[in-house]
Amino acid sequence: MDPTPVVEIERKYDVGDGTAVPALEHLPGVARVDPPAEHRLEATYFDTADLLLASLRITLRRRTGGGDAGWHLKLPLDADERCEYREPLGEEADGVPEPLLRLIRVHSRDAALVPVVRLRTRRTVHLLRGESDGVLAEFSDDRVKAKVLAPKGSELHWREWEFELVDGSRELLDAGQELLAAAGVRPAGHGSKLARALGARLNPGTAALPPSKRKASAADVLLACLREQVQALKDQDPRVRLDAPAAVHGMRVATRRIRSVLATYRGLLADADAVNLLRQELKWLAGVLGEARDAEVMHERLKDLVAAEPVELVMGPVIRRIDLQLGADYENAHTDVVNALDGQRYFRLLDALEALLAAPALTPLASGRAHKVIPKLVRRDVKRLRKAAREAVRHTAGTGDDPALHEARKDAKRLRYAAEAAAPINPAQAAQLADAAHGVQKILGDHQDSVVTRELLRRLGAEAFLHGENGFTFGRLHALEQSRPGGRGPIPPRMEELPYPATE
Repeated sequence: MDPTPVVEIERKYDVGDGTAVPALEHLPGVARVDPPAEHRLEATYFDTADLLLASLRITLRRRTGGGDAGWHLKLPLDADERCEYREPLGEEADGVPEPLLRLIRVHSRDAALVPVVRLRTRRTVHLLRGESDGVLAEFSDDRVKAKVLAPKGSELHWREWEFELVDGSRELLDAGQELLAAAGVRPAGHGSKLARALGARLNPGTAALPPSKRKASAADVLLACLREQVQALKDQDPRVRLDAPAAVHGMRVATRRIRSVLATYRGLLADADAVNLLRQELKWLAGVLGEARDAEVMHERLKDLVAAEPVELVMGPVIRRIDLQLGADYENAHTDVVNALDGQRYFRLLDALEALLAAPALTPLASGRAHKVIPKLVRRDVKRLRKAAREAVRHTAGTGDDPALHEARKDAKRLRYAAEAAAPINPAQAAQLADAAHGVQKILGDHQDSVVTRELLRRLGAEAFLHGENGFTFGRLHALEQSRPGGRGPIPPRMEELPYPATE
């Protein structure tokens, strides 16, 4: 089973050995504070040899003692919040539980996870209760001894306080901070005990600032877009593994955006072979994701079509047939996706994307001012789409899946993503162009969806017949789908409505 997350909302404070715990019962909404309870905790933290997880504010530990002994994985949400996943303690020799590994594999990939810090904590817990006797918050007074195991052994100790919400509000958290400030206690200079123990060994990454509209180079615009989409891809990785809603779609879109942007702006990158290889690998990943996404989309589309039908026209176990077929299709495709995400090919793709962002090989054109260079590159995609659309109109096959329509749809999507990437230099015009391209994409996409839907309905009707079921509803839905505007063939896009990006 997949681990269930718990959102942890807490603040930490550095305190001296002799600092007294303030009167917590005076906080608003607190009716009483339980007598302090002492726990002895021992935790081993795991990371890659270069402390990659810690640099991303991710902590993975195995802890004994206290009321929540076990494996804990904490992923950052914002300054005060972390999403915590837990797994049973098990045997130490068993290593990191696989459900937790899946959530960080996008970062650790095939690198070994080794013990890096061991903490021994004497924790004194004060439970803050409200009028109904429920626990509002937990105040922990921790005396910590840390031993750094890797990359270089050392020992240190300190005292800290943690104020963690249970059923209380953020107002209680703020009031607690005011109470501690009045006692001369300040927020901790670290986000976790692990960060405190590692100290200068930790080299957290710094977020790149968005490019300035006036001073940005073409490379600034390109790299800002790539950073955003690579991060989006990574953010969706654990969600895809957990089969979260819309996760496959989100990851597929990020993959396609990266690939499209690399195509439009390839003139800014000096290593053409590396760019082409990246685009090939991104196409592979999008294809793997596409199998699951298509099954997901068709499942929902067919259920909506059936739900819109009068009850008396839904003959036989139609929904059951749809669920059996497309549910199985999705499960098989999702399994293929997860297997791909656990493979070397995907890991090396992530490595290559990170290498491109860390040390991009740029052409002289990339150093030019963005407002001069970027529109010229986007104009090429405008012309490309105009040509593809004219070709599609000449060869439209009515209700069929014409290759020319497919190419025009891909070119519309490429232009849309290129325009969105150019938004920092001219937001209004970029939005206008992206909307126009999206309109073309939608017209052609509706037609493609109709073609796929009708083929699927034909197949489901045949399956129903072979199983002795009534195929009437599938045939009716096929006819209704064919009679829709998209089913009769796409409306020829008006290419004259595509605005050309202006240059200065």
